[in-house]
Amino acid sequence: MAWDSACADVPSGKMGHMSVVKINVLTVPAEQRETLEKRFASRAHTVESSDGFEWFELLRPVEGTDTYLVYTRWRDEASFQAWMEGPMKAAHQGGGEGGERPKPAASDSTLWSFEVVQQAAPKGAS
Repeated sequence: MAWDSACADVPSGKMGHMSVVKINVLTVPAEQRETLEKRFASRAHTVESSDGFEWFELLRPVEGTDTYLVYTRWRDEASFQAWMEGPMKAAHQGGGEGGERPKPAASDSTLWSFEVVQQAAPKGAS
């Protein structure tokens, strides 16, 4: 679903429902940036077909930080939790070549949680 279609039927500033946003804040050393981005590029894409999933973005830092943001938006908390306990958990339990899990590209991770209380789309977007 495109961002504009997610907002199409909602007047600016008013929500028909309250989506939740989860931002995984990843500390990624410079030498691991390419590894992290390749892993996301080759991921299984199971999140896109998860019930309640609305949006995903991987945000690369531009300057002055080693923090990547993994942005996902969900219809509700229950949808996010179902994905965490199902497809996401299964994807992260698998091993790499030789059956071993690859070393994490991030040296630290924190999950931020938000409720969407206002949103806006460009005028005329549909």
